[in-house]
Amino acid sequence: MTDTRHNPTTSRERTGVWLVGARGSVATTAVAGCAAVTAGLHPPVGMVTETGFFSGSGLPALDTLVFGGHETACGSLGKRAEQLADAGVLPHGLPAAVRGELERADAAVRTASPYGAHADDEAAIEQLASDIREFSEAHEVARTVVVNVASTEAAPEDDPAAPLPPSSRYAAAALRAGCPYVNFTPSTGLHHPRLAAPARESGLPYAGRDGKTGQTLLRSVLAPMFAQRALAVRAWSGTNLLGGGDGAALAEPGAAAAKNAGKERVLSDTLGQLPDGEVHIDNTPAMGEWKTAWDHIAFDGFLGARMYLQTTWQGCDSSLAAPLVLDLVRIAARAHELGLTGPIEGLGFYFKDPDAGPADLPDQWRALLHLADRLGERR
Repeated sequence: MTDTRHNPTTSRERTGVWLVGARGSVATTAVAGCAAVTAGLHPPVGMVTETGFFSGSGLPALDTLVFGGHETACGSLGKRAEQLADAGVLPHGLPAAVRGELERADAAVRTASPYGAHADDEAAIEQLASDIREFSEAHEVARTVVVNVASTEAAPEDDPAAPLPPSSRYAAAALRAGCPYVNFTPSTGLHHPRLAAPARESGLPYAGRDGKTGQTLLRSVLAPMFAQRALAVRAWSGTNLLGGGDGAALAEPGAAAAKNAGKERVLSDTLGQLPDGEVHIDNTPAMGEWKTAWDHIAFDGFLGARMYLQTTWQGCDSSLAAPLVLDLVRIAARAHELGLTGPIEGLGFYFKDPDAGPADLPDQWRALLHLADRLGERR
C-alpha cells in the first residue's frame, strides 16, 4: 500500500471538509482516523486513494484536510470519540492521542438547529451557505468539499410547494457556496427535482448517493456472479440488525424505505429484474455501533435444481464508511481543481445508488481506475 503523504504528485493546498452531521459516528471516525493516519499512528486500511492506483492523481494530502461542519446535536467530537473508543470502534487511547485535531474540528462546527424544517427555504439555504463560506475564508482553503453523513431521512412528499427536505437544503447551500458536494446517505440531497437546474448550472462536481459499506457491497459482487453463470435467481431476502444512531433513524419506516431502495437497485440493475424478497431493518440498541446483515438467496441450477446461498456480514458501519468518506473528499476536491462538472464519472464503486455507470463491483472498479488516470492526466 502506497503512502501518498510524501508523494510529490500530491497537492499541498489546504482543502476544507464540511461534514453535515459533523458529530455523528461516521464524521467522528473520519476526523479521528485522518489524524491518526497523518500522524503515522495507524495505516490507511480501507482507503483506496492511499494505494498505488492513485499515487499520481494529484489528490490533496491527508495532512492538508481541514474539518468543520453542521450539526443539530449537542456534545463534542472529543466526547463522541471517547464513546466510540469505549464501543470498540476507535482504538483505546486514540481520542487522547488526536485530541488537538478533534478540538480544532469541533471549534469549526456550527449548529444547524436555528435553520430547521419550519424556516423559509431561501433563508435557511443562505444561512447554511454563509456558514460554509465563513469556514472556507477563515481557514484559507483552496476549496471546501461538503459531505452529507447525517442520519437517513424519509423521501420527501410529492408536493412542489412543500419545503425542501433538510438534505436538499444542505445540498443547495453547498452549490451556493461554490463547493463540490458528496451525498453519502440515501437522503434526497441534490436528487430533488427543484435542484436539478441549480446543480446543472453550478459548474460544480458532485457525487452520490448512499455509501456502499457492507451488505450491498457484497450484493454487487454476488449478483453479477449469478448473472454471468446464467443461474436464475428466484428470491433474494435480507435482514439487518443494527443499533446506534443509524438503528434509531432507520426504525422510522420512511427512512428504512429510502435505505432499501439502494439495496434493491444493485439487484435489479445487475440481474435485469428484482427477485422476490425483501430487506428488513431491525433496530437493536444492544448492538451499539455494530451491525449484522444476513442474505438468503434462492436460485435455480441446470434442469431446475433448487439451490441456496446464505451469507452473514458482521461489521461496524462507521469504520467501513470513514475511509470511503476521506477517499471521496480527496477525489471530489481534485475533480473541482481540474474544472470537472456534474456527476463525477467513475464513483459508482462507492455508492449503492450511483448517479451513473455500471452496477456490478468489477466494472465499477475498472471505472474507478480510469478516473484515477484521468485525475492525473493534467499534472
